Parts: sequence; C-alpha cells; structure tokens
Amino acid sequence: MAFKDYISETRNIFDRLYPDNKITEIDYEGPNIVVYTKDEVLFSKRDDLARQIAMEIRRRILIRPDPSIMEDEDRAREKISSIVPESAGLRDIYFESDTGEVVIEADEPSAIMARDTDFIQRIKGETKWSPRLVRAPPIYSRTVKEMRELLREMKKERKEFLHNLGVKLTAPVMPGETWIRLTALGGHREVGRSATLVSTNNSKILVDCGMINQPSDDTPWAEAPYLYIPEAQPLSSIDAVVLTHAHLDHSGLVPLLYKYGYDGPIYMTPPTRDLAALLQSDYIKVAHAEGKKGPYESKHIRDMVKRSIVIRYNETTDITRDMRLTFYNAGHILGSASVHLHIGEGLYNVVMSGDMKYEKTWLFNPANNRFPRVETFMTESTYAGRDDYSHTRQDASAALVDIVNRTFEKKGSVLIPVFAVGRSQEVMLVLEEAVREHLIPECNVYLDGMIMEATAIHAAYPEYLNKELREKIMVSRENPFLNPIFKRVESSQMRRDICDSVESKVVLATSGMMNGGPVMEYFTSWVDSPQHSLVFVGYQADGTLGRRIQRGSQDISLSDKGRMVKYRIKMGIETAEGFSGHSDKRQLLAYLANMQPKPSRVLVNHGDGDKAYEFSKLIKTKFGVDAYALRNLETIRLY
Repeated sequence: MAFKDYISETRNIFDRLYPDNKITEIDYEGPNIVVYTKDEVLFSKRDDLARQIAMEIRRRILIRPDPSIMEDEDRAREKISSIVPESAGLRDIYFESDTGEVVIEADEPSAIMARDTDFIQRIKGETKWSPRLVRAPPIYSRTVKEMRELLREMKKERKEFLHNLGVKLTAPVMPGETWIRLTALGGHREVGRSATLVSTNNSKILVDCGMINQPSDDTPWAEAPYLYIPEAQPLSSIDAVVLTHAHLDHSGLVPLLYKYGYDGPIYMTPPTRDLAALLQSDYIKVAHAEGKKGPYESKHIRDMVKRSIVIRYNETTDITRDMRLTFYNAGHILGSASVHLHIGEGLYNVVMSGDMKYEKTWLFNPANNRFPRVETFMTESTYAGRDDYSHTRQDASAALVDIVNRTFEKKGSVLIPVFAVGRSQEVMLVLEEAVREHLIPECNVYLDGMIMEATAIHAAYPEYLNKELREKIMVSRENPFLNPIFKRVESSQMRRDICDSVESKVVLATSGMMNGGPVMEYFTSWVDSPQHSLVFVGYQADGTLGRRIQRGSQDISLSDKGRMVKYRIKMGIETAEGFSGHSDKRQLLAYLANMQPKPSRVLVNHGDGDKAYEFSKLIKTKFGVDAYALRNLETIRLY
C-alpha cells in the first residue's frame, strides 16, 4: 500500500466514524500515523476510536491537538502553575510539542488526579495541551534534563526524519524468494564489541554495536565489530539499529555508525537512550583527558539521540517493511531488553536475549522468557562455563559485609571498582541496608565517576525497577539511594583528600575492570597498604587489569604521565561473588527449560573462548534442539 493510500484511508475511516472530526492534518511519524485535530474531545477522550482505526489499517494511530489551538508554552506554563494545587508539590513543567503533551512533574500527582477535582479538565480546556502526570524523580538527573532539552531543540529535524522513515516503512515488500540470514559481527565466542546483523531479502538490521572491553593503548577504538564486511557495507544500507542496553560493550560504537554514513533509526528503551548517551559522552571525555583520540565526537552522539525511537517493554512496532520489534525485560541493567523480531506476516520469529539475568535482584525482576512465537533463540553465555555456578544475592551481601568488617578492624578502607550502571546501584543497596541494620559500622560511602548520575537516572525511571524498590522510592518515600552515608566525589582535590584520609570508608569508583578512570587513583594510593582491601563485584574480562589482579598478579606496571611505574600489590584482594548481572549456567539452563514456546534452534554468543561452544553442545544434548556457537564473521541461514 502506498503512502497516499494510508493517509486517505485513515481520513476516510475518521469521516465515517466521527464526522465532525475537525482534522487538519494526517502525517507519518515513523511507524505511526499522527492525526492532528482542533476537536478537543477527539484528541483528549477518544483513545477507543484510535485503537479501532489502528486495528483496521494495522498502523498505530496517535491523535494530537492541532498546534494552532495550543496555548503558547510560556502562557500555558503560567496557567498550569495557577491550576495545580499546592498540595501536589509541583516540581517541573515541560512541553513535548511533537506529541502535544505537557508533562507535569509533581511530588503527589494524585492531588491533581483526585476524582472530586477538575484540574485535568481545566488544564486541557485552558491550554489545549494534553497533560501527562508523573511523579517527580527523587534525585535530580542532569542527563534526563539535558535529554529533554536536546529533543526539544531537535523537534523540527526529528519531525522530518520521522516523516521520511514513515514513508520508507510503507514501501511494498519486494517480490521473489524469501530468506533470513544472521551474521556474527562481534561478541561471538568473545565478550565485547557485540554486534549481530539480521538480513532478509527486504531489509537488514544491526543489533548492538559495542566496543571491546580492553582496547589497545594506541587505538582505543580499533577493536570494533567487523563493520567493513560486504554484508554491512555501506552503512547507509542498514535499515535499522536495535540496542539491547547501554553498557559500552553493546552501545559504545553506535555513534561511529552515524560518523561513517548511517542515518537511520535506532530503537531502544527510554532509560537505555539516556544511559547510553551518558556512558558514550563519558567515554570520549576520558579518552581526550588521557590524550587519546576518540572514535567519534559528541555531535555523533547527538545524531544518535536525534534518530532514536524509544519503545517500552511489551510494545510492538514496525522497524522495516518486513520486521516488527518487541522489547522484553532482560533483568540485566536499567532498561535492558531482549529483542523479539517478528519477520514477515507470521513467517519467522527470532529472539536475542542480550545480556540477561534470570533471577529477581535488588533492582529488577527476572528476565522474561515468555514470547508469542520463537523459532530461533540467541542466548548469552558469559557465565556458562563448566565451573560457572554463581552465588546468590544473599551470599553476595554476606560476603561484602564480612569484607568491610574485616577491613575496618584493620583500620583500613574498601575500594570497589564498579560499572556506573547496574552493579553500583546494587552495591549501594547492600551497603545502605548493612548500615541501617547495624551489620557494619556507620561510615562514609564515596561515589566517584558517573555513579550518582547513573543512580539519578534509575530514580527517574522507577517503572523499570522491581515492585518493592519502586514502592520504596515512589510511595513510601524511603529511598535507599538518598541515605546520607553516600557522598558524591565532586573534584580531584576531594579525591586526593579521601585517599589521604585515615578514616575507614568505602569507595565505589569506575571503571569496573580497572581500565582507567578514578578507581586508579585510589588503587595506586592504597596498593602498598595491607590494611586496605580491593573488592571485585563484577565481571573481569580477559586482558583487563582487573582480571590480572583478580588472578593473583603481585607486580604490575602502570603508565603515569608517559612513564611506566611498577607497583607491588600488598592490599587485600577479595571477590564478593553473586553481584553479577549475568545469569550463570544453572540459570541459563532454567531459562531455556521454562521458555515458552520452545525454540527449534538456539544460537550461543557473548562468552569467552570455548565457553560458548561448550554451552551450545550442552544445550543440544539436554534439550534436543539444534544449537550453534557462531564465530565472528560466520553467517547462518535461518529460513
């Protein structure tokens, strides 16, 4: 069906079902059809009509107020401020002109929505904006605020981009033989630079585009996915990019795509968009600070944001003319998603787990393993080795409490290298509870790097947290992240003062694998003092400094302003098992055993060395399905 057919059919159905519709324009916005109207009832109260028409034309319908009837933003802000009752605790008002919504942040949104009030109707009637009420995040996030401002600045460019994308998505499917192929571009039989290309005779999409965990000193971005092979070139031939989550081994080189010719959409969850931009910006900032040239610039991160399309868990959207995408909770980090691709009209279904955790954690619900259909399933295998049976969260908590107490008894301090996103927040929850329950002495817990900003983003998206934590933060107002034991490290001078201080304390600092970052200043200051402890709580990839130390290296050499300095490790080296955001072999097997429906083929990726291969053999033996562990650059035909 051509572009004009969709537009005219939509208008014809509205004219038939709601004749006095006052529609002024119908246009594409990516995979959606947007209807602009001057009729207040239609845009504010007739969601049922939008759903009915969407079922008929098989496109999502969004009904919005015509811009000509909407109050100027400044005047609308004044009116809303005067309407919202003081008891609501109004915190912020911001306008999303591309959707016609005004987002009202308040401490108590229920005071605005109460049954016996007319606040909502007054806002609609006096401003012609559609109000969306949200509970104000308990922690200020600079990233969330900057993201809103950036998207507002880009609204004209985004409107044009989404229109063009919508036209592209309506192109007819090409005739001829139908086939589906999957090509391993990175992260297969290795951990790092995750990238997988899914191709059909009509389209191709790239799932993730990450960097290696331990880049080389000379070219920190060189060990990228195999983006230069014929299947992926030119990059402009890729129809869509899908991002499973924000960790740099999955998202780190997405902006590079925009630098070298890709100009299409990237699909991700809302928190993934914010976290990825945060981590990517910090990555190039650190590279420049170390005198290295980053693989891209901040403008390429902005290009990514401009072309981002966010969808929530369990929402489905068209991403090419023959593929639909649905995200499901993967339980790994905030916003992490398993990718479900529905190809053709019921032809074939592929699910790619991304990094996942099939266990309820302090932060998240367990990964989803119920899908409408799945023929091929790709699973990670980070901890799928012969001896990879991880400890429970209770084991992790007990181990960390024991290490802190033993270290404090020696008048020492505890240094914990962490990823800013995921492990940091779980360690914070354990320490907060341990202090509150008097399991460890009350102490300062210093957060260095992006940890506090990443934590603020967690608080801004409580719907992605598990029920108990969400209720603590948003309902009970017992936010564990706001405990006064947590101190943000604000400057290099403060970091030096902490290093020199004799108080017993805990420091959480990035980077998690000790590839650089502020953790190194604490480490080099305390490395020769036996009373201090270095505690690993996350995965340490082969080739990283963290892995070398964890495996028992006693002497290491580090670069300091261009000269190599040798260090003898005398501080205690500990590992608190059980904090991993990845499933171990037992959990991965349980995930597959309980998966519905059962796939006929399983592909294994994201595992060091032969680990993925051995796990694929185990899956084949245990479940009687075809199972493979592709190498990078290999392609398999799925259909």
